[in-house]
Order: sequence, then structure tokens, then C-alpha cells
Amino acid sequence: MALSHDETVPNTVTTMAQSHENISPVASVPEIESHEVITTSFDQEQKKVTGSRNAKWWYSAFHNVTAMVGAGVLGLPYAMSQLGWGPGVAILVLSWVITLYTLWQMVEMHEMVPGRRFDRYHELGQYAFGEKLGLNIVVPQQLIVEVAVCIIYMVTGGKSLKKFHDTVCSTCKDIKLTYFIIIFASVHFVLSHLPKFSSISGFSLTAAAMSLSFSTIAWVASIHKGVQADVQYEYKAKTASGKVLNSFSALGDVAFAFAGVHNFVLKIQARITSTPEKPSKGLMWRGVVVAYIVVAFCYFPIAIIGYWMFGNSVEDDILISLEKPAWLIGMANIFVVIHVIGCYQIYAMPVFNKMETVLVKKLNFSPTRLLRFVVRNVYVGLTMFIAITFPFFRDLLAFFGGFALVPITYFIDDWLPITGSRNAKWWYSAFHNVTAMVGASVLGLPYAMAQLGW
Repeated sequence: MALSHDETVPNTVTTMAQSHENISPVASVPEIESHEVITTSFDQEQKKVTGSRNAKWWYSAFHNVTAMVGAGVLGLPYAMSQLGWGPGVAILVLSWVITLYTLWQMVEMHEMVPGRRFDRYHELGQYAFGEKLGLNIVVPQQLIVEVAVCIIYMVTGGKSLKKFHDTVCSTCKDIKLTYFIIIFASVHFVLSHLPKFSSISGFSLTAAAMSLSFSTIAWVASIHKGVQADVQYEYKAKTASGKVLNSFSALGDVAFAFAGVHNFVLKIQARITSTPEKPSKGLMWRGVVVAYIVVAFCYFPIAIIGYWMFGNSVEDDILISLEKPAWLIGMANIFVVIHVIGCYQIYAMPVFNKMETVLVKKLNFSPTRLLRFVVRNVYVGLTMFIAITFPFFRDLLAFFGGFALVPITYFIDDWLPITGSRNAKWWYSAFHNVTAMVGASVLGLPYAMAQLGW
């Protein structure tokens, strides 16, 4: 796959990097000429993504919250019911700690080479593994994550709209999920034409506020409903194989809930102000810490309280178990819809950039507004079609997530410092390789096995 121009390091920074000893920076992609039809050329528009580097720490905070705290948090009580109290709490804590640690690694590696900033995940991959191998390792997994999450958010948005309709108007005629997915997709046929990542900052901030809102509603409403009279905490599956597979699936649910933000952390940090005296990692890390405090506030109460109140009878979406008060549950579902609107755009924007870059650089299309209009509408339409055709896509995501969401979040980050560092010791390499293999085995493969069966 061709290297996306919007994801290359600016020329001034690359020049500085080339002058530094023993550094082989990622090759710059040649400029393409402006087209008369548009005022701003394709390349110039893409450069704006990394050209503006004046964001503050709170920019990091709300983008990280939006990218991580998604609708997956609503399935954590169900995951707890499959794991039980001890293993469930342990997996939640470990996932929180491990993903925070790997995120810290990404933040530190952003400027690990003097005079250079790695603004994209694949740039780190290329520096660590080589220009071609780095792309082949990172980009396919990024695309799987981005496209799969866009589809699952199409399904989630449509289902949440349907839940809102059914909750506030229980006597109304039943409407198929297909129509709600189409309604949700219609919003993205408009929003997808925003020019660059920074254009969706407002939506991202709103989405972050919505995630905090619906998570709070879920666990507060659970407390209000109280512990159910017939609550049970033993495993629902009766056979040993059933218990094992359910546990594997629950591991995947937890991994999915914590996955995603690593795909965008370098792009977020690319807009943070940085100087030799005060590098960007200081402000970025402050935002990450704030974001993870919000993550803990959303994840742990809803997982523990939801399981405490409903036991093993809790639904895979806690809002389904909470039927009353209708107005509050309806409002929570609308918050979910607003949230996934912002999330869809965050995951779709890199795909748009990759598609447009391939068409312009490889297939010699002119970088016009018509190209952008067609490409982005086709992508939104395709994700809508798949969501309508496979409304149970979350089950398919379990398989793909085990090989893409988990690696990008949990253990590829561990390999990058090993291969990227020229002075790493043997014990440093051993520690990170063990962490990587355990992460792959515990969270990746079991997730896939749970969906495929023995």
C-alpha cells in the first residue's frame, strides 16, 4: 500500500531528521500539482493535519476519551457475569493498567528521535521494522480496526435509535432495525465531508461528554433499581467447555472496550505544541491521565454495579436490563447515538485519507472535490450496507478483533521500543516479548476461539 501523504512527516522536520546521524527517516512522498477545480490542493489540505501544532492538553483528554469510551462499556457487566467476581475485576484492572502503560509508550516514542516527530502509527512501524515491512505490519491491522469499528458503530447507532423509539413510544408500530441504521447513516453522508481531523474536534468533545453521561446513567439507574430478588452470581453455562468459551468471549469484550485509542494517539499528539525545552509528551501525558481517570469512572462502576444488581441475568447491553424510568433510559440511548456519531467520524477519517491518497498517488485521479464526494459517500454507503446485511456484526468483530484490536492496543506497542531502540538490553527485550506474547495469548486467540468453537 502506498504511503499516505497526509501521514508523512512535514518536509522541514524530515530535513532536520535526515541531518541527524544514523537516522533513516521515512521517505517523503513527492508533491502533486494543484488542480484548477479546487482552491486548496489535496496535499496542502492533508498537510494541515500536522501543520497546526498549537493544541493544549485538554485536546488530548477529550479525543482520548472519545476514542476509548464507546458503546462497548455497556457490555462490561455481561462480561463480568461470564468471568465471575475475582477474575472479572482482575481482568478489568489489568486491562486498564496495560493499556495505560502501552499508551505511555506511544506518547514517549512520538519524539524519541531528536528533530523528528512520528505523527502516525505506521511511521513508528516503519522506523522500527523498515519502510516496507513496517507498513505491512501496521497498516492492514489499522484498516481492519477502522473499518470494523465503523460498521459496528453503524449497527450500534441504529440499535440505540430503535431502543429509544421503543422505550419512549411503547405503543407505536414496530419499525425494522434497517430503517434506523439508514437514519443513522444519513448523518454521516453529511459529516463525512469535513476536510480534516481537526474539523471534528467539536463532535469529539460532544461525544466525550455523551460517553460520560450514558455511562453514569447506566450505573446510577442500576443502583436505583437495586439488587434483584432472584439475583444469582454463578456461571450461567453448566458445562466446562461452555464456561471456558464464555470466559474467552468475555475477555474479548473487555479487550474491545479498552481498544481503539492507540490507533490515534500519535495523530492526536501531532497537534500538541512542542519545543526542545517543553516537548509535547508533557501536555499529551497530562491529557492521557485525565482521560484514563474518566475511563476508570465510566468502566469500573458500570461493570461492578451492573453485575452486582443483575447477576448472571444481565443483558449484553446494560440499558436493555434497565427498562425504567423510560425517559431516563431513552435519554441514555440518545446519548449513545450522539457518542457513536462522533466515534464513527474519528475512525472513518483515516480511512478517507488512505483511500483518497491511493486513488491520487497510485491511480492518478485528480484531487478534486468530486473525488472526495464520491469516495466518502461510497465508504459510508458500504459500511451502512454491511451493517444492514449483518446486524449481528459484533459477533464477527470478535474474530477480527482478536487479531487486530488486541494486537494494536496490547502488544505491538511493546515490540516498537525493542526494535526502535538502538541500545536496548537483552532483559529489556525479553520483558517486552513476554508481555507481548502473553497479551496475544490471553486476549487475542481466546477471543477468536470463543467465536469459532473448539
